[in-house]
Amino acid sequence: MEQRHLGRTGLRVSRIGLGTLTWGRSAEGPDESGAAEQLKTFWEAGGTLVDTADVYGGGEAEYLLGQLVGGLVPRQDLVIATKSGSVRDPDRRFDGSRGHLLSALDDSLARLGTDYVDLWQVHAFDPGTPLEETLQALDLAVSSGRARYAGVSNFSGWQLAKAATWQLAAPGVRTRLASTQMEYSLLQRGVEREVLPAALDLGVGLLPSSPLGRGVLTGKYRDGTPADSRGASPTMAGFVDPYLDDMACGIVDAVATAAQGLAVTPLQVALAWIRDRPGVVAPVVGARTSAQLSEALSVEPLTLPEEICRALDDVSAPVHRYPDHDWSTL
Repeated sequence: MEQRHLGRTGLRVSRIGLGTLTWGRSAEGPDESGAAEQLKTFWEAGGTLVDTADVYGGGEAEYLLGQLVGGLVPRQDLVIATKSGSVRDPDRRFDGSRGHLLSALDDSLARLGTDYVDLWQVHAFDPGTPLEETLQALDLAVSSGRARYAGVSNFSGWQLAKAATWQLAAPGVRTRLASTQMEYSLLQRGVEREVLPAALDLGVGLLPSSPLGRGVLTGKYRDGTPADSRGASPTMAGFVDPYLDDMACGIVDAVATAAQGLAVTPLQVALAWIRDRPGVVAPVVGARTSAQLSEALSVEPLTLPEEICRALDDVSAPVHRYPDHDWSTL
């Protein structure tokens, strides 16, 4: 699999990442043997970037990954990325304080069974903590060797621009942001408004999450909700529902038409489109089964023709007006 630099850093990652959001969830995700099969399939295809978080499965996703690394796949062959900052508190969803983040990282390392993570990400912006305090946690993690690189997740455009600029203000003292992880797909192109321009300008690599529109772009929901899908799960149905409206159906139909013309699957078309967007380093794909993951990995040799890319761009184009467009054209 092709390797790409993560932002303006020396770290190289596979251009498809393996997501573990549902690992450790008994109903929606793979069990230990299924996770092992996924990780081995991913590694054998040349995949390196494995993304997790301390809240996935209540920590079970990290623990499960830690059980597999070393014995099944060599640690040095993987780029392990995790996130900290989300908390199970109804009054405070995110805690970006230095104390919480560094403590959470130590807990993640213990579950993962490793001395360091390759990429440590702040899971979300915390308005209750000064941003410079949050970012200092990243500096301390890297300087102590507990993280090799640092990034953020779910930061808006101004938040990303402020954070990345702050980190560049004192070279050699602060850690450059390598990445930002955001939801991005043909069904969710909001990052193109401000986040992506900021990332491109500041040399921050974009890691799209839910690149298949929470599974909807595979076409599985065109004729109803399959019984074994996330959309049929009591805990995950709300995750899928927003992408089952009329506009989404039109985009899915366009993807299916393109797939038919190219003699590939809708999944392959949707994933190739997002993988090759400007600024994108590696879409992070989560799969329920190894077979689903293998289909995603089969996209490696596929490059969409320009006319199909343009057609998909048009049918899924978000409405961006002032001030995103040149005011003189309005």
